[in-house]
Amino acid sequence: MTEKHIVVLGAGYAGLTAAARAGKGKRVTLIAPESRFLHRVRQHETAAGRPEHRPTIAEVVRGRGIRHLRARATGLDLNAGKVFLDTGEAVAYDTLVYALGSRTAWHGVPGAAEHAYAAERAAELAGRLRTADRPGTVAVVGGGATGIELATEIAEAHPGWRVRIVAAGEVGGWFSARGRGHVLDVMARLGVQVHENARVTAVDPAGLDTTDGRIPADVVAWAAALEPHPLAAEAGLTVNAGGRAVVDRYLRSVSHPDVHVIGDAAEVTVPGTGTLRMACATAQPMGRYLGRLLAGRTGKPFAYRYSLQCLSLGRREALVQLIHGDDSMRPTVLTGRTGRLVKAAIVNGVVRALR
Repeated sequence: MTEKHIVVLGAGYAGLTAAARAGKGKRVTLIAPESRFLHRVRQHETAAGRPEHRPTIAEVVRGRGIRHLRARATGLDLNAGKVFLDTGEAVAYDTLVYALGSRTAWHGVPGAAEHAYAAERAAELAGRLRTADRPGTVAVVGGGATGIELATEIAEAHPGWRVRIVAAGEVGGWFSARGRGHVLDVMARLGVQVHENARVTAVDPAGLDTTDGRIPADVVAWAAALEPHPLAAEAGLTVNAGGRAVVDRYLRSVSHPDVHVIGDAAEVTVPGTGTLRMACATAQPMGRYLGRLLAGRTGKPFAYRYSLQCLSLGRREALVQLIHGDDSMRPTVLTGRTGRLVKAAIVNGVVRALR
């Protein structure tokens, strides 16, 4: 009998982890245009001009017998079991792992895509800050984890620049009172000006229009929201209102069971936990589980419980927020040196856990 062919789309936290674990002893093709792993939770460091920490994909999959096609998926034929690539090639599969993740969402805000730096353009943002004739004002749009990390990292690395964070709601508003308080305290120490309840309505070369008035800025970094890659919906997988593919407890598409969907692309609901949010903390465990499932090392449904959420707040501060298994907040937080050490251990452990 011909060995079944597993095709993995995407080399992020979920896809690369799944491929590495399924690959040993299996026929696996990984399709992703990158040569290096994009360590997304460290993009704020890249934006601030810090050295990048990105292993090559070849290093991660070495010895696993995985074929890596450096190409971009442009279409899927779910009935024929084929992936179409930007090289003109069509790759047939028996099992497809769809792990194309998410990307910056602009939500139709006029001028945002043209005049703001998305997190995916972190290296370009670093170059803009480094080569400016003189320091000016940076406005970071988004009060979530990415926006908080960007604002504090840039403020610490570039003390000559004025940094503002602009949020439609509260900055860090989902944290416990102690957690949010620590975030705001660190921002105050770093000189970050906080604009809350100010939804951005337009972006232009001179700054932002918001529901709370005009905010001048020389540079705008956009970290307001994420959206799943549209290929799942375009191909005909069942998706939710936000475009995430709906899966069962084995991470199989509810409409196409020969397709597994993992990471930010998937709407995963776990009994007792709820619907998982888009995050590295949820994506990599999905990849670990699916790799084991495809390798025949487990037959159990996917299970997941939250334990903590952590943020870098520059190089000298951090927040580790302890949370319940259902993602609700505990009152306990770790900050300062302890928080930094825990955060560093987790971030470094992510790369080690890819294999």
